[in-house]
Amino acid sequence: MSGILILGGGFAGLWTALVARREAEEHGEDLAITLVSKDDQLTMRPRLYEPEPERFRVPLKPILDPVDIRFVEGTVTSIDTEAGRVELANGEADLDYDRLVLAMGSVLAPLPVPGANLAFDLDSWDTAMVFDRHLKTVLPKLEKPVFAIIGAGFTGIEIAMEMRARIEAVSSAATAQAARIILLDRAELVGPELGDNPRPVIEAALASADIEVKLGVSVTSIDSDGLTLGDGERIDANAVIVTSGVKANPLTEMIDAPRDVQGRLIVGPDLRVAGHENVYATGDVAHAEVDDDGHVAMMSCQHAMTMGRFAGYNAARGLLGLDGTTYRQERYVTCLDLGSAGAVYSTGWDRVVEKTGTEAKAAKQRINGEIIYPPTGDRAEILAAATLVPGYLRPPPPDGG
Repeated sequence: MSGILILGGGFAGLWTALVARREAEEHGEDLAITLVSKDDQLTMRPRLYEPEPERFRVPLKPILDPVDIRFVEGTVTSIDTEAGRVELANGEADLDYDRLVLAMGSVLAPLPVPGANLAFDLDSWDTAMVFDRHLKTVLPKLEKPVFAIIGAGFTGIEIAMEMRARIEAVSSAATAQAARIILLDRAELVGPELGDNPRPVIEAALASADIEVKLGVSVTSIDSDGLTLGDGERIDANAVIVTSGVKANPLTEMIDAPRDVQGRLIVGPDLRVAGHENVYATGDVAHAEVDDDGHVAMMSCQHAMTMGRFAGYNAARGLLGLDGTTYRQERYVTCLDLGSAGAVYSTGWDRVVEKTGTEAKAAKQRINGEIIYPPTGDRAEILAAATLVPGYLRPPPPDGG
C-alpha cells in the first residue's frame, strides 16, 4: 500500500500522522497513512526523571484507529529510497510509500568510558523502569545511599533535584536527607546549554537541595560499585546515572544524505531531506532551522511536536499536489524542573528568566501533565487538535471573543 509512511511513534511521528490525516480530510482525500514503531506505546520521555515511570506511556492505537491511520509494530531493517520501500524485521510485508517521513527520534550517546554499560540511564521507558526497580531493591537496605549523576545539563539537573523525593518515596525521609547526591560534568559551568541567565537560579536550587556539584572533572571508569575520576578520586556509589547527551537514531544512516555532528539529517525549509524529493525528516533526526536567524531546532519534545505537525502537513500536501510551507518555530521556552525549589522558566534563545519558584513549577506541571499529551476522544476531537499551529501556541482570544 502506498501513501505516507512514517517511521517512529514518538512525539514527532504521532503528530506527523495526525496532521497529515487532517490535511487530507480537509481536501476530501483519503490518503493511506501508515505509522511504524517498535512498540505500540508513546513514551512521555520528558517525564522519565519522575517517580513511577510506569505511568508515562500512552497507547497509540486508541489515537490512530479513530482517524484511520494504520499502525504497524516492527523494527526497520532497510530503507530503499530509490524503490520507495521499507523492510521490517518481524516478517511483515515490505512497506511501499509515496512519501516517507523519518521520525525515529534519538538515543543516548554512548559514554566512551570503560564500564559505561554498568551505569543507569533514564533515556527510555525500559531503562527508566530498570532504574526504578533498582531504587526499590537497594534503598530499603541503606542508611546513607550515594548516587552519582554524570552530566550537569538539563536532564542531569532534573534528576539530581528529584532524587531526594524519589528516595523518600521508597525508603524514608531520614534516608533521603542523609543521601549523598553528586552531579558531575566536564564543563566548568552547570547547564552550559541553558545559558547564563537561568544559572544563578539553578545554582541556588542545587545548593538548597544539598547537591554536591563537581565541575571540570572527567570520568575515567565506571564499575558496579561507583566510578573513578581523571585525578584518581574514587566515588563509591549505589548507582551511577548517565545523562551525557543524545544523538539521532542510527537508522538515519540508511539514508544517503548530509548530516550534522549529532547524526541528524540536514533538511530544507519544508523538512525534506537534502537530495531526496520524497523523504522528510522531523523531530530529533532532523537538523532544521526554526527561524530566519539560523537557530536550529533542539533535540527536544518541544521542537519535535511542532516539527512533526509541519512534516505531516507538507508530506500530505506534496502527495496531493499542493504547495507546502516553511517550518518555523520562533517561540522557544525552557522550563527546568528544580524539584522542591520549584522550577525556572525562560524564553527565547537568550533565555530571559520570566518565572521561578512555584509559578514556574505550575508551568512545568502544565507542560508535563497536559501539553505534551496527545489528543483523545472520537475522530472529530482528535482531528480538531491536529492543527498546524497547536492551541497552546496561539494567542488568547480578545476579551469577549
